[in-house]
Amino acid sequence: MWRLLLFLLLLGLVAAGLVFADYNDTLERPLKFTESQRVFVVEKGWSSKRVAAELESRGVLEKPHWFYLYARMSDKGARIKSGEYNISGSPTIPELIDLFIDGQTVQYTGKIIEGSTFKQLRAQLAKNDDLVQTMTSMSDDDIMKAIGLEGRHPEGLFFSDTYQFPNQTTDIDFLKRSNSLLNSVLEEEWEQRDKNIPIATPYEALILASIVEKETAEPSERPLIAGVFMSRLNKKMRLQTDPTVIYGMGDRYDGNIRRSDLTTDTPYNTYTRAGLPPTPISMVGREAIRAVMQPEETKALYFVARHDGSGTHKFSENIEDHNAAVRKYQLKR
Repeated sequence: MWRLLLFLLLLGLVAAGLVFADYNDTLERPLKFTESQRVFVVEKGWSSKRVAAELESRGVLEKPHWFYLYARMSDKGARIKSGEYNISGSPTIPELIDLFIDGQTVQYTGKIIEGSTFKQLRAQLAKNDDLVQTMTSMSDDDIMKAIGLEGRHPEGLFFSDTYQFPNQTTDIDFLKRSNSLLNSVLEEEWEQRDKNIPIATPYEALILASIVEKETAEPSERPLIAGVFMSRLNKKMRLQTDPTVIYGMGDRYDGNIRRSDLTTDTPYNTYTRAGLPPTPISMVGREAIRAVMQPEETKALYFVARHDGSGTHKFSENIEDHNAAVRKYQLKR
């Protein structure tokens, strides 16, 4: 009897040894990926067992149970991150799991253009095939509620920048991230602001930055244009800036501003109303925000576009010189 038990024990040890050898051999063997298999998506909520099953279904794994066992025994299974991965070379199972843990996913690109309005931003995002589209039938108010900004006007609340994002990012997630970045930049620049500027809050600074953004395409001019607006605010002069009028006109704007448009009152008409408009008029980048927080000191109170292809302006300290500049440069148009 004892001989039979000994035989069974030895047989079990041999079997265990073979199983252990197969386990080690499977872990050490490089996985073979075809070109079509190299892009692999780990969906949210997938367990290591589900990942192994998916790899088996694609013909990458012959023995998914060893993948699952290694993930469980190493305590790495719960750390696998969802996302889209671009798998290069021939990784082993441990190397592949480490890749899923590091979260180095395929990244896609989306951009918020400086000076774009929220309406234009929505159109941009709707054309981005790499984003999961959820806002198609949503109103602006619905979007702001989904972002956690219920009751806020959306204009200007999203930072102009180029963003990298992983697979399965929704348009709402994209906007949340952009708004968070805007708040961080505003806070940083507000702390470094010139304490003498006639601006009471970061939001007021954002409003003025959006006007500066729309007034010039020449980055070097932004601090000077901001300085002109600061001088006008200090002197209780109206800003009299065309971009705010255009924004207030909405869909009525056809590419031209008429005298009647300048005298037609809207909340955004800075010819008929003193101070800042109620909200920003566009999205902005850091440079425009910094220009407002640290404007250039100037005696100039007026400026007019040169219309010479440079994108720059002629600045004047008095109305007579300004009118002469208007006549000169408007004739060039």
